[in-house]
Amino acid sequence: MKHFKIILILFFGLSIHLPSFTQGHRDKIGIVIHGGAGTILKSNMTPELEKEYSEKLAEALHEGYGILKNSGTSIEAVEATLRIMEDSPLFNAGKGAVFTHEGTNELDASIMDGRTLNAGAVAAVKHIKNPITLAKIVMEKSWHVMLAGDGAEKFAQEQGIPLVPSDYFYTERRWKQLQQLIDKDSRHDDSLKLEKKKNPPNDTIKEHGTVGCVAIDKFGNIAAGTSTGGMTNKRFGRIGDSPIIGAGNYANNKTCGVSGTGDGEYFIRLNVAKDISDLMEYRNMSVKEAAETVINKLTKLGGTGGVIALDINGNIAMPFNTSGMYRGYIDGNGKPIVMIYKE
Repeated sequence: MKHFKIILILFFGLSIHLPSFTQGHRDKIGIVIHGGAGTILKSNMTPELEKEYSEKLAEALHEGYGILKNSGTSIEAVEATLRIMEDSPLFNAGKGAVFTHEGTNELDASIMDGRTLNAGAVAAVKHIKNPITLAKIVMEKSWHVMLAGDGAEKFAQEQGIPLVPSDYFYTERRWKQLQQLIDKDSRHDDSLKLEKKKNPPNDTIKEHGTVGCVAIDKFGNIAAGTSTGGMTNKRFGRIGDSPIIGAGNYANNKTCGVSGTGDGEYFIRLNVAKDISDLMEYRNMSVKEAAETVINKLTKLGGTGGVIALDINGNIAMPFNTSGMYRGYIDGNGKPIVMIYKE
């Protein structure tokens, strides 16, 4: 594993101002990522695991930043960054995806181009190693926005993307999480199950491992991407916010790019990502004000999670209402700044 110099900061509700940019070809670029939010406490984290997360976040940041630095596009940077995270078992996306109730893995992803407002998404795919890449191909090679299930995988094969066997996604950690939830569910009576429909049990929302990236390139274009394995023990083909443009992902050069992680049902109801953009466009809020306003809405409604947001001037906001969120960005000196805990 490559070794990077990592600055680990324990901070909450981060808002950073990077140097302002002008439209056209520019010297300044920006990238910000998240690897999920939830009950992430230093007391529950071993030094070894903390180091693993920090190094993988830094590796992902370096991958995307390198593309931007070499005049690559924000779309290319977002895809490459998220592929690094999808290939790691640390996050609930790609290789580290959680299991459904039936013991399968169903993955979702989306990507959006802030210059054109073009977008691509896939949902409930079971044999795609890197769903973010397929989402990008949907955006670029079809006139659809979202493809799901078997149809999405057939499209992938037609585009030359090989399918991987389902056991590629198996990790012992995720399998044990599923068994623990199934065992707990089996001991609940019907009244408790009814209550769970109204309020998801804490077990299902301890950690949202969804991954996301927002980047701005030398040409002043913003892109955002989000990828996830969804919710442990999910049933009936449940799909969350990550592949839904406007809910878990959004980008618009007029305002900002946003990627979210949290209780998908709440993010969908609030249209979280688009709401942040709209507050900036129609109420002239800063990215910090808009992101914090929407996370406050999420909290009042009963949802948990957080967002990363990057505006056209390079300002970054990372508010969340949980005890931690894996997150990071590249600072003005080209160094990865990685954060995990609330405070």
